[in-house]
Amino acid sequence: MEWRNASARPFRLDPHTTETAVAPLSNGSVAKSSWPETNDSPMAPPARRCWFAISTKPHQERTAERTLQRLGIETFCPLLRERKCIRRRQQTKVSPLFPGYMFARFIIEESYRAVIYARGVKSIVRFGHDPAVVDDALIEGLKARLDEGYVTIPTASFRPGQIVRIANGALNGLEAVFERELTGSQRAVLLLKALAFSARVVVELEQIANL
Repeated sequence: MEWRNASARPFRLDPHTTETAVAPLSNGSVAKSSWPETNDSPMAPPARRCWFAISTKPHQERTAERTLQRLGIETFCPLLRERKCIRRRQQTKVSPLFPGYMFARFIIEESYRAVIYARGVKSIVRFGHDPAVVDDALIEGLKARLDEGYVTIPTASFRPGQIVRIANGALNGLEAVFERELTGSQRAVLLLKALAFSARVVVELEQIANL
């Protein structure tokens, strides 16, 4: 099994090695070491705390996060906050940015078993046979996007006079002219033009798409 050490050089432990180092004891017997025989003295690299992607059981991201935190493990489960029209009402919905996944930072040699058996955890994401180390820069980049603890998807901006298309709802597929956004309501006024008539309609911003 291979892990990256602090200097990013691979460190390999092969549990199936057949090579052993032999040392004499005072009573004439010998002691065997499980380390492969080398020309120089083997030294384990310093243990390093790394970020790993954790696969969680369905809808148990928060459960896994709380369990790992109680074990003293640093976690990061980015949440997405977005406005959605639910039952014809605008509501703010909060959900995991990566459903079914979260991140945890720990020393793999020390906490592997504690993590994989933690409540809510399904497995540690792997590349091949080894747990995949997540780059610190990726985690920091995600954290830099947080606004009050959440990742927020900005609402598409439209300019007055712009031709837009209504993407869903009763007027799905129709083209209209964007007039203005209604302050604080996540809705906009569109000028709907057809062959024989024109009319102003108010629709949800999320129903409007660029052509």
